[in-house]
Amino acid sequence: MTYLKALAKFVVTLFAASIAIFLLMRAVPGNPARVALGVNATDDAVAELTTALGLDRPLLAQYFDWVGGLLSGNFGTSLASQQDITPLVVDRAQVSLILVGLAILLALAGAVPIGMWLARTGNSFVSALTQIGIAIPSFLVGIIMVAFFAVRLGWLPANGWIPPDQDFGGFIARLIMPVISLALVQGAMLTRYVRSSIVDVMDQDYIRTARALGLSHAEALRRHGLRNAALPVLTVTGLQLTTLIVGAVVIESVFVIPGLGSMLLDAVSNRDLTTVQTLVMLLVFFTLAINLATDLAYRVIDPRLKEKR
Repeated sequence: MTYLKALAKFVVTLFAASIAIFLLMRAVPGNPARVALGVNATDDAVAELTTALGLDRPLLAQYFDWVGGLLSGNFGTSLASQQDITPLVVDRAQVSLILVGLAILLALAGAVPIGMWLARTGNSFVSALTQIGIAIPSFLVGIIMVAFFAVRLGWLPANGWIPPDQDFGGFIARLIMPVISLALVQGAMLTRYVRSSIVDVMDQDYIRTARALGLSHAEALRRHGLRNAALPVLTVTGLQLTTLIVGAVVIESVFVIPGLGSMLLDAVSNRDLTTVQTLVMLLVFFTLAINLATDLAYRVIDPRLKEKR
């Protein structure tokens, strides 16, 4: 029953977000058809495009047409090119998900062992480095890496994107710097949370009892502490993953990666409101889906949160 409530909350929030996005896009001044055709377009051409795009229909009908299209996999028609944006959105979403997914995996792969080591040793130098990592924005890290590894040393390509099925080596080479740029900042923050969570758990009475019974520090932590220590880290990871989705917009521009972020910026600059509306809705969907997955994982890790039968 608890899982059904979480799913119902997800659906209701997504529905409310869709209404808000739709109304905000309609509040933008000007006729989208005239914006798409330009200031020199005739009234007849504007009227024809308005009818073709369904912009002359009642708002409620336009909303249900848009939502129905999203549910059926039809993401609409671009105002700028008058072409179906569905194939382009699918391709761009795959690129963004690969970038964000690899970045959060790399951040966790470094943050968990380093955070656990800091909890035991309290190394002040490494702790200071994590503070610096939190303060530096990911796009600045990306620019520095391009200047050093691509321009000065020539080890890596500066930008661009190659699909893995065309050239897997080139695909990996072009992923290294953007993934590291995103992962370094998120990894520094996650390291701080892992360290703090481990330190808090090791001060608990049940850990001291386990140590008194003869268990080593590492064994007591592994048997009795890791699950509890994972709870706040899981929450922060979910929040950081949503931050990565937004941060990827800037990184995609720095490294000229054809993801959802660069597509959204192009649509905004072209005042392609249909594309902007769909992309913002997709980003909201990804964010809410991450929050839902985090909530469900939280309940799996901590059985106390499950509803009592």
